[in-house]
Amino acid sequence: MRFPLNKTLLSCLIIILLSSSCLAQLRTTQSSSDFWSHVRFGGGIGLSFGDGFFSGTLAPSAIYEFNEQFAFGVGLNGTYNKRKDLYKSTVFGGSLIGLFNPIPEIQLSAEFEELNVSRNWDDRYARPNENYWYPALFLGLGYRSHNVSVGIRYDVLYDEGKSIYGDAWVPFVRVYF
Repeated sequence: MRFPLNKTLLSCLIIILLSSSCLAQLRTTQSSSDFWSHVRFGGGIGLSFGDGFFSGTLAPSAIYEFNEQFAFGVGLNGTYNKRKDLYKSTVFGGSLIGLFNPIPEIQLSAEFEELNVSRNWDDRYARPNENYWYPALFLGLGYRSHNVSVGIRYDVLYDEGKSIYGDAWVPFVRVYF
């Protein structure tokens, strides 16, 4: 007998397992006196514009490096989009990210993101305005050099009708200082 597994439930289970593993590692490896020496700050800035389109994103984040292989962190996301004579949207939310470096140059990642999307359509289109929460669970692979990682991630919960991303595959650049 097969039991259907809800995508949100699957996301929560992965986050719980990742979080508990990272917290157990934290308790065994570090004292509170040197906590801040293991915290790295970074994030992303996005700017896109074209014929009648504008998009701007600020996405700060912080990670805690347990050791040279494992890190866990949190992030915020704020995005504004405008398509001339079509819609305006704002996107706000947060994320949890786990990073694993099996060797210094390779970075594997799992990131759960929960975003609130508010899209207001131009009255000419007679479309109802939208306001909804959208979950994304990204599994990623990247090349890492010092504090910069470049790679690709895949949203296993991707929904073409609701996602703010044009595709389930999303390239990334991560920088942590």
